[in-house]
Amino acid sequence: MKLLRYGPAGHEQPGILLDNQAYGVPGFGHDYDEAFFAGDGLARLAAYVQANAGQLPQVAPGERLGAPVARPSKIVCIGLNYADHARETNATPPAEPIIFMKSTTALVGPNDAIVIPRNSVKTDWEVELAVVIGKRASYVDEADAHAHIAGYALHNDVSEREFQLERGGTWDKGKGSDTFAPLGPWLVTPDELADVDQLRLWLSVNGRMMQDGTTANLIFRVPFLISYISQFMTLLPGDVISTGTPAGVGLGFKPPVYLQPGDVVELGIDGLGTSRQVVQAYAAS
Repeated sequence: MKLLRYGPAGHEQPGILLDNQAYGVPGFGHDYDEAFFAGDGLARLAAYVQANAGQLPQVAPGERLGAPVARPSKIVCIGLNYADHARETNATPPAEPIIFMKSTTALVGPNDAIVIPRNSVKTDWEVELAVVIGKRASYVDEADAHAHIAGYALHNDVSEREFQLERGGTWDKGKGSDTFAPLGPWLVTPDELADVDQLRLWLSVNGRMMQDGTTANLIFRVPFLISYISQFMTLLPGDVISTGTPAGVGLGFKPPVYLQPGDVVELGIDGLGTSRQVVQAYAAS
């Protein structure tokens, strides 16, 4: 299945993609949140869709899409998980996964604007494969990790490099600004993907291809990451793990290239759809 959420920000409704058409599921009664995933929601949704085949309302063309999961308890990110990205940033590939957190208030829809934070001059892009947790995970063995996956999604791990690398402390400062986590368009269940370790992922800025990689080059793969992270924190249903980015980020150019107001960022992953974000300057409300 391909799960989606649509409607105005903060008031999204659950839906599903069938044969490239988005449909609402108004009688289902549950948003795609922690309780949904914990309560066997995917199986119940599949049964609802089957029982209402041909009767689901179409989502109007041009309707805004929200993130395909309601606000998770946490967004856990992995740094330097592609060797080529480590090289371009003059970093040593890590012996163990680098973990940092992204604020849940950064979460937005796949086609919402990226807002450059106040005082930012180094806002950057990162196309990433995201994993959504479907079952509580604590001290999980790698061999059992797949049982804890609800699905996968496209994620742009937007980053402010000065905040991240030059302001002291952890990377989190450069990762959690509002709009820094465009997710979606869909959550795609594992049965829809032939091989998650052979997915092309790409990103362009103003039509210029910046990133063009493959998940075959992940240093630490999804089952290991789930097991590893679960040794340090409990992953709850609906939580998001973002698995890292390949080479081609703005920081890696010589000289570096960063996002400017009016820039258009487009990205995609095989089987997970595409997204598009227009960059805006911060404006006080």
